[in-house]
Amino acid sequence: MSLTTRVLLGLVAGLGLGILVSESGSPALLQAASAVEPVGTLFINAIRMTVIPLVAATLVVGVASTPDPRVIGRIGGRAVLLFVILLAAAAGFTALFAPPLLAYLPVDPGAAAELRASAAASAQAAEEGVRQIPTFAAWLVSLVPVNPVKAAADGAMLPLIVFSVAFGIAVAQLQAPRRDAVLGVAGGVAEASLTLVRWILLTAPIGVFALALPLAARMGLGAAGAVGGYVAVVSLGCVAFMALVLYPVAAIFGRVPLAEFARAALPAQAVAFSARSSLAALPAMIEQARDRLRLPGEVTGFLLPLAASTFRAGAGVGVTGGVLFIARLYGVELSTAQLLSVLVTVVLTSFSIPGVPAGSVIVMVPVLLAAGLPPEGIGVLLAIDTVPDMFRTATNVTADMTAAAVVGRRGRATPSVEAPAIEPAA
Repeated sequence: MSLTTRVLLGLVAGLGLGILVSESGSPALLQAASAVEPVGTLFINAIRMTVIPLVAATLVVGVASTPDPRVIGRIGGRAVLLFVILLAAAAGFTALFAPPLLAYLPVDPGAAAELRASAAASAQAAEEGVRQIPTFAAWLVSLVPVNPVKAAADGAMLPLIVFSVAFGIAVAQLQAPRRDAVLGVAGGVAEASLTLVRWILLTAPIGVFALALPLAARMGLGAAGAVGGYVAVVSLGCVAFMALVLYPVAAIFGRVPLAEFARAALPAQAVAFSARSSLAALPAMIEQARDRLRLPGEVTGFLLPLAASTFRAGAGVGVTGGVLFIARLYGVELSTAQLLSVLVTVVLTSFSIPGVPAGSVIVMVPVLLAAGLPPEGIGVLLAIDTVPDMFRTATNVTADMTAAAVVGRRGRATPSVEAPAIEPAA
């Protein structure tokens, strides 16, 4: 049985048992379900501890090993353009898809009043998260880290990527003996990190089960009304965007058979869905892009780490859907100009989403302000974001794989850079 199948079985078993526990109403069973949650947290922490050395070493090897450094520039330029196009497509798709469905939501005035009160009570926590979002000038300055080691310790991926790419370019300029020595160390770190990930992924079914069980036990089948409708609309929107946009783009523009792309994306989707982290799914993306899609090394070693760290297509669906839901909840009709401002702001702010759970909700404040909606509304979304975040993260990694397939199609099967080679995890 493949690892992917075992992970999916762990997810289904955790969700099913959690729903039974929730429906039983037994305090002892609920407490027992909560007791397994640390096991899931350990699994996520184990995956995340490999991300920094994996991303930094892979980028250095990918950039420094490229025979022509201009290839990295061309790939980066095409990738950023494709990121923006897919983000705009996600936001526009949701703007067309969500309103007709949200119009059917039963927004009871009393329930809406309670939700607004809950939002106001959560506003302080939301504002604390918003204060962590830098201004554009501060964000621009932070791209060049004063201390790359501190950036790595803080989990600041974009500054770390800037340093790693610059360092890789510098390594490429060294004389062959010294360049090979540095690349040997960096390649060894990347290989060791991927091997460590392979060992950790052997425990994935247990970790995913331990994450899904307490989640389902807390939520059960009780999410109904407007809140349940919002969760359903965003989740369905993510699935529809993947099926109707991302998969066809990979098949048509990436020239990958649809079934082959679906099989390649599935392991990363399973990890992303349970872990709610695009970076946690990065090893699975690299492995499948290299071994199944046969993409060139500059794509697996440069583009995928870049995409996993900065590109979040799921925000195009999630943030746009969240804003439309808040408008519905507060009884605000958005004009065409307001809706356009929402779409533009979603695309621009998605690149500043922090790599934390509910990060998309935190950066929703400027989008709400652009639409003239009360930012206190994110208090509602923060409390129910777990399930939508799972679908958004799965959308993120699917879009990453789509971008890799499209950008890497010309070099497929003839890689110019060797990615670190390990035995497949599944």
